[in-house]
Amino acid sequence: MNISEISSDIPLFANDTIIFGVLAVTLALIFYSSSLPQFSKFYKIVPALLLCYFIPSVLSSVGLIADKWIDVSATIQHLQSVYGNLEGVTNLNTLKEYIVAHNIEAASYSQFIGGSKLYYMASRFLLPASLVLLTMSIDLKGVFKLGSKALIMFLTATVGVMIGGPLAILFFNYVAPDILIEVEGTELWKGLSTVAGSWIGGGANQLAMKEQWEVSDSLFSIMAVVDVLVAEVWMAFLLLGVAKSDKIDNYFKADNSSITALKNKMEKFTLDTARVPSFNDLIILLGIGFGVTSIGHIVGDNLGVWIKENAPLLVDFGLGSSFFWLIITATTIGIILSFTKIKSYEGAGASKIGTVFIYILVASIGMKMNLNAIVENISLFAIGFVWMIIHVGLLFIVAKIIKAPYFFLAVGSKANIGGAASAPVVAGAFHPSLAPVGVLLAVLGYALGTYAAFACALMMKWVS
Repeated sequence: MNISEISSDIPLFANDTIIFGVLAVTLALIFYSSSLPQFSKFYKIVPALLLCYFIPSVLSSVGLIADKWIDVSATIQHLQSVYGNLEGVTNLNTLKEYIVAHNIEAASYSQFIGGSKLYYMASRFLLPASLVLLTMSIDLKGVFKLGSKALIMFLTATVGVMIGGPLAILFFNYVAPDILIEVEGTELWKGLSTVAGSWIGGGANQLAMKEQWEVSDSLFSIMAVVDVLVAEVWMAFLLLGVAKSDKIDNYFKADNSSITALKNKMEKFTLDTARVPSFNDLIILLGIGFGVTSIGHIVGDNLGVWIKENAPLLVDFGLGSSFFWLIITATTIGIILSFTKIKSYEGAGASKIGTVFIYILVASIGMKMNLNAIVENISLFAIGFVWMIIHVGLLFIVAKIIKAPYFFLAVGSKANIGGAASAPVVAGAFHPSLAPVGVLLAVLGYALGTYAAFACALMMKWVS
């Protein structure tokens, strides 16, 4: 891990067991307060899901917890014993400057770098399990009845990312050309191409752009921070919009009857099959969720490697990613189970357990957003935010023209910007039964990511 990826000294709580407890207590306090009458007006404006995401980011920013960190004091002492005088190096920022200025290899300080594994646990274990539990009661016909506007908004989001990068560079060419200089010895557009890969497809597409344009590890690390934080800030606004989705739909003059019908049908099915869950029910549900998750890992780990070795052309479509096949397998098996008697376990709380897993994932995602990193890379974040504004602006224009519901705008955007890890979260914020829609659209992002990002990179090169 490179020093530019880190924006936190060792936090007060660096043990994952304690960090998980902090996140669990945070979630409990949020939902407890949301049930109190005195907070009812507050939660009508600010959805609980947004707080589950934002509060962990604040805790990370003030140093209580962190996703990645370095023991600054120990690193300074070690480097001083190796390189001599480190006068003036007293905090994380000056340590970063010293390491970059003296071109010190990561291996020299890697033993002082730490990080939480909670996001990995949540995204690789809880997310696929939640997708199984949420999709095994899905009304697939109802999903297909949502119509073509979902696909149109997804493709609009893709185009928004493609043209947003070049237009952001053109904007700063006139407004502040000084920030469009080489970063880490590499042309800026090359680094930004990795952001395009991530925002349209995902990690595999991001790495494809890194290799295609020979982006240095240090620049790649900086761009990874820009990618994550700008995307998470946008996610916060999307979640805020969920509470006002009816007003936004009225503004768009959108017909959201198909979404409402699907939600109502799922709620009726849940009520019709509802029962007090027994111990056996809960154990069976956990067995289904994590059993299918293990199958997804078996398929993903083996199929991803096989494709890389035997069908390298498919890697360009993101099909060499084990995470992609994990999510696809979990979702597919969940859909198959929806045609069996197992579907009745929705009445025992399948979607409720799945939703709990989703909220733990949301909290772990929020922990990754350290607000201090924005200040450290303000010029690059300025480019990222202008890029995102163009993406968002295009979405609102098209949604207004075709009268698309806010649900399609939000999920279409996150299927690009966040992929399979975030799109179901946003879709599920509207209703748990809608989470699979986010997964289905995210799959398209994996397929389009490398090609659309390549086109975006060429356009950024031309305007630079």
